[in-house]
Amino acid sequence: VLIQGAEDHPAAFCYQVNGSCPRTVHPLGIQLVIYLACAAGMLTTVLGNLFVVFAVSYFKALHTPTNFLLLSLALADLFLGLLVLPFSTIRSVESCWFFGDLLCRLHTYLDTLFCLTSIFHLCFISIDRHCAICDPLLYPSKFTVKVALRYILAGWGVPATYTAFFLYTDVLETGLSQWLEEMPCVGSCQLLFNKFWGWLNFPVFFFPCLIMMSLYVKIFVVATRQAQQISTMSKSLAGAAKRERKAAKTLGIAVGIYLLCWLPFTIDTMVDSLLSFVTPPLVFDIFIWFAYFNSACNPIIYVFSYRWFRKALKLILSQAVFSPQTRTIDLYQE
Repeated sequence: VLIQGAEDHPAAFCYQVNGSCPRTVHPLGIQLVIYLACAAGMLTTVLGNLFVVFAVSYFKALHTPTNFLLLSLALADLFLGLLVLPFSTIRSVESCWFFGDLLCRLHTYLDTLFCLTSIFHLCFISIDRHCAICDPLLYPSKFTVKVALRYILAGWGVPATYTAFFLYTDVLETGLSQWLEEMPCVGSCQLLFNKFWGWLNFPVFFFPCLIMMSLYVKIFVVATRQAQQISTMSKSLAGAAKRERKAAKTLGIAVGIYLLCWLPFTIDTMVDSLLSFVTPPLVFDIFIWFAYFNSACNPIIYVFSYRWFRKALKLILSQAVFSPQTRTIDLYQE
């Protein structure tokens, strides 16, 4: 049904139909600034995570269980930058969704899948660091490549099944039929599924975070005690202990940044659902893009914290990777 008078103000609505969403029209200069900022974020996310994927895949010295988890985490962030962020950019700038309900549902699915996959991997990496720091003698036999692959399968499989259950079955429609009558206007991809991100995914978000924080408290205590004993160790054991503590500290920073980026959006979606979705679209977009920013942070953390990643980056930028001998270089050697 056409909106009366909509043809006189076509820019005020996403579509010229009854129930269309109002459209926020930004000046051209502001649109260009937002597009450039989002493009810079996407480029950083894609290139940074692509580097991690290539480095771990190419250099044999990096073929360890922990780095395989980092590789899988980087893949999730890479796919987010390639498959989700371009559509999110257009939706944020234009304040409308022009790609239809099918792609809206798929976009929401991929968005949720990659984000939940990230936190599952961070949780598994915390378990790995806990084993390496607190039980170093049994760690090589406890956390093998096969165990890492099982964690990777669970890290992708559980979020994929969980998200599909709510987005591609009628469970949500049946259980929330009263709220479904208040569906967003035509032209918005902030469906009730997306609005209820916090409620649907809060358990999946909260419990892994609780596990990670409790593990890192124990890791910190044990690592501090080990630091006091390093002087009595042999040189090789002391070097290994320092590397493990460095890895635990770096991954602790990654977990902290993840919580910092995602908590505002998660809390907002829960509170917003109780207040009849009063969050302005601009504020919602700021929260979600702040959460997306986490996917660009992890590669930066690795490069600046891990000496072997910095060494790998130098080899890649210098084009030394075209030499067959580069693949077997010991990146851990001083």
